[in-house]
Amino acid sequence: MKYLITGGAGFIGSHLSDALINRGDQVVVLDNLSTGNKSNIEQLLPNPNFTLIEGSILDTQLVNEVVESVDHVLHLAAAVGVFNIIDKPLESLTTNLRGTENILEAATKHNKEVLIASSSEIYGKNSNVPLHEESDRIVGSPLKSRWSYSEAKAIDESMAIFYHQEKGLTVRIVRLFNTVGPRQVGHYGMVVPRFVAAALKNEPLTVYGSGAQSRCFCHVYDAVRGILAIIDSQATIGDAFNIGNSYEVTMEELAQQVIQQTGSTSQITKIPYEAAYSAGFEDMQRRVPDISNAKKIVDWAPIHSLAEIISDVAHHLR
Repeated sequence: MKYLITGGAGFIGSHLSDALINRGDQVVVLDNLSTGNKSNIEQLLPNPNFTLIEGSILDTQLVNEVVESVDHVLHLAAAVGVFNIIDKPLESLTTNLRGTENILEAATKHNKEVLIASSSEIYGKNSNVPLHEESDRIVGSPLKSRWSYSEAKAIDESMAIFYHQEKGLTVRIVRLFNTVGPRQVGHYGMVVPRFVAAALKNEPLTVYGSGAQSRCFCHVYDAVRGILAIIDSQATIGDAFNIGNSYEVTMEELAQQVIQQTGSTSQITKIPYEAAYSAGFEDMQRRVPDISNAKKIVDWAPIHSLAEIISDVAHHLR
C-alpha cells in the first residue's frame, strides 16, 4: 500500500511514517517544513520506499498530483500549538480549512481513502468528562483566536463526513488527545517537552494559571498504533474515534513528576494566563477521553504510562 502523509515530517507524522515503512508500505510525505523538521525523517530518506516532497497543502495542483499517485491519504498537516494559533490565527485558519478542503477534493476526484487527524480541541470547554465522540462542543466567542483551531478542526470533520455522505468518499476521523513523546518540541506550547527541557537544565518549570487544570497524555507510539488499527479496518469508515489515554494528571502534578523523574533541582513557578498569552485567554479545566469506541471497534487501548512518556522525552532531549 502506498500512503501519502501530509505533515509527515512533523512529530506524529514522522512516527507514523516510521511505522508504515517498518511494516513494508510505501510512504510519500508532503510537508512545507514550517513546523515539521527534516531531522525527524532523516532515517527514512535513504529508503527507496520513502519519498519527501517539500510543498504546501494549499498548492492545489501539487496536492492533486500527489494524491493521484497514492492509495491512501493520511491528513495530518495543520497549524498546531496554542502559541502558534494565537500568534497567527488567520494563517492557521487558512491552512486548517483550505488545506483540508484541497485534500478532500483531490481524494474524491481520484477515489482515494482519507484519514483526517482531528483534535480533542473540538470539545472546547466541555468538562463533562469523559468525553465521548458525541459529546457537545462548548467553545468561546469566535472573536477570540483561542478557539479558531477548535472551530477549524470541527469544520474539517464536518466536511469529511459530508464528502463521505454526499460524494461517497471513504473517510475516517481520529481525535487525538494530547499526544506526546520523542521529537515533540515545546516552543509551540506543548507542555511535556517544555517541562522536561527545563528540568534537564535545572531551570524553573513554569505552570500557567493555578496548576489545577488537568490533562491526559498519550504516548505517540500508542497513538500511531491506534491510527494504524483504524485505517486497516473497514468497520471504521465514516466514523470518528477518540485516541488518547484516560490517566488524568494536573499540571502541577505533572511538573512535580517531571522534576522527580529527571532528578532535577528545578522549582515550580506559576504565572497568570494573561502573562503567557493575552488578556481574556480561556482554558479548559479537564479533558479526559472516552476511548470505548476504539476499544470496541478495533480493540485499541494505550499501553504506555506517563512515566514512560517522560522517560522517552527526556532521553530524546538529552
